[in-house]
Amino acid sequence: MKRFIQNIKNIWKVEELRKRILLTLSLILIYRIGSFIMLPGVNAEAVLANASQKNGDNVLESLLSMFSGGGFTNVSIMALGIMPYISASIIMQLLGMAVPAVQKMQNEGESGRKQINTYTRILTIIICAVQAPSYISLYASSIPGALPAEQTMLWWTTAVSCMVAGSMFAVWLGERITDKGIGNGISLLITVGILSRLPSSFIAEMAANKDFPLKIVLEIIVFMLIVLGTILIVQGVRKVPLNTAKRVVGARAVDEQGARNYLPLKVNASGVMPIIFAQAIMTIPVMIFSQQKDGGVIQYALGDTHGIPYNALLALLIIVFTYFYTAIMINPRKMADDLKRSGGFIPGVRPGDETAEYIDSLVSRITLPGSMFLALIAILPSIAYACNITSGFEYFFGGTSLLIMVGVVLDTLQQIESYLLNRHMDGLMEGSRVRGRRSINEMSSGF
Repeated sequence: MKRFIQNIKNIWKVEELRKRILLTLSLILIYRIGSFIMLPGVNAEAVLANASQKNGDNVLESLLSMFSGGGFTNVSIMALGIMPYISASIIMQLLGMAVPAVQKMQNEGESGRKQINTYTRILTIIICAVQAPSYISLYASSIPGALPAEQTMLWWTTAVSCMVAGSMFAVWLGERITDKGIGNGISLLITVGILSRLPSSFIAEMAANKDFPLKIVLEIIVFMLIVLGTILIVQGVRKVPLNTAKRVVGARAVDEQGARNYLPLKVNASGVMPIIFAQAIMTIPVMIFSQQKDGGVIQYALGDTHGIPYNALLALLIIVFTYFYTAIMINPRKMADDLKRSGGFIPGVRPGDETAEYIDSLVSRITLPGSMFLALIAILPSIAYACNITSGFEYFFGGTSLLIMVGVVLDTLQQIESYLLNRHMDGLMEGSRVRGRRSINEMSSGF
């Protein structure tokens, strides 16, 4: 503990790191303030009264509000949050598989990346322009007395423009954090939005179980164990031994036997994306059937997000999407060609086709437990709900929110540790197995 406190002090001693952290906290504060600025003409009392009455009963509404940091239920200028940009990024990534022009831009290095970022921002504006009127007409208008009595064309134009500007401002804040601050800005904004709901959810859970303090302690222990397991899986890699070519320095070769390195294959290479894809698809039956109790057994079952049919189908979709997204992220043929060009090889495996087949078989084997883990994480909130954990607090026991929080915290710790190690200081997590200490030849994929 003493060493940990000393390492915290070391962070403040590094001027550049201190400035980056302060800038990051300042921009996050601006983002949080923006989530409470309501659209022009909206009745704040009606919105607050509606939020207190529902108290997280609508599952879909609670999820959207969590990812927007409360801006969704606040009918704020940042009601859409950062999610339109995430959707645009996913679309551009998928287009990179099918559209040759996008593939060409991806292979053009920095110039291509700038072009893709420009198209992503344009697509974000288009998505916002479509989602903003839908949000106002479907959600905001359902709150009694929230919107102005006379909704003129000028008001609609102003409201939609504010929402589009709010989302793009959130994107700008995220990019500034990435460039000038610490951590991945977009991911940090999502994480802050999720964590902002934790105190109120935990207080509600304590109030609901004030006569059973032992249950609260047990829930905290279980939550810590789930987080620990999530960290182990997120950080888990299958190290494939590599032999690289000898390096020639001057007139002699360094290391007669060749340098021994490792090719790390992540157990969870797809990250959180399969859960996002699966939940996006499952949102459709939730929206259609959640209110149709007389629409048949199948419709009612799929409309219940805590039911066994819904969660079974969700788990199946996550397993399928995990294999799909892993195939996008990892290209065994390209990896084999890169190894061959660099003079590296896997011991006992011939370079070329055999290496590609070997890597593909390894990826297929380690993807199965990774996909099953993601499926389990996704249905943990429903298991928590079945254990009488209050609505809202249950989402912190699994699902997308837990994976995002763990991934972002680990990524931020890696960057802080890199600053400390570059200045010959002990790392923030000295003695731990944080992947910030990985060798230079290891590869990883972020959120």
